[in-house]
Amino acid sequence: MRLAFVTSNPGKLEEAREYLAPLGIEVYQLNVDYPEIQADSLEEVAEYGVGWLAERIGDPFFLDDSGLFIPALNGFPGVYSAYVYRTLGINGILKLMRGIGDRKAYFKSVIAYWDGEIHFFEGRVDGVIVEKPRGSGGFGFDPIFSPTGFDLTFAEMTTMEKNRVSHRGRALRGFATWLKENLK
Repeated sequence: MRLAFVTSNPGKLEEAREYLAPLGIEVYQLNVDYPEIQADSLEEVAEYGVGWLAERIGDPFFLDDSGLFIPALNGFPGVYSAYVYRTLGINGILKLMRGIGDRKAYFKSVIAYWDGEIHFFEGRVDGVIVEKPRGSGGFGFDPIFSPTGFDLTFAEMTTMEKNRVSHRGRALRGFATWLKENLK
């Protein structure tokens, strides 16, 4: 089975490919810009994107909306993570975290799959914001996020290691289970 992943992010594409390939699913990139609304939740952003894309794409597809949430910053950057990464970057987040003792954070991912209707799959991983960037792998805020139970940041992990524990890996696991049960 071939399945379109609407993303411009090659890192996300690689994660999805590595996770879904063992199921016989060939994930290909569909690099289509779509509007991302300002909303309070990742689910709202994903739902709007799917609705817009469904009017333009005939075949089933999926997309991912993810965010880094830092409770000490009132959940910031949250749904604005991609924008914050492009504008403030990793160093901007680290600057905001200076002097903050509670460095807890979590990544959340919502995968939205469209096959004539929308299906949502969610994943979350808790961890901490490290003091300085570490690692050269991954993408986005990966160099400053260390998942609970690990001394490594996501950027220090292989894609396979990250997929086992990451928010997107957990969402992909739910998505894959659903696909196995619902596709023939």
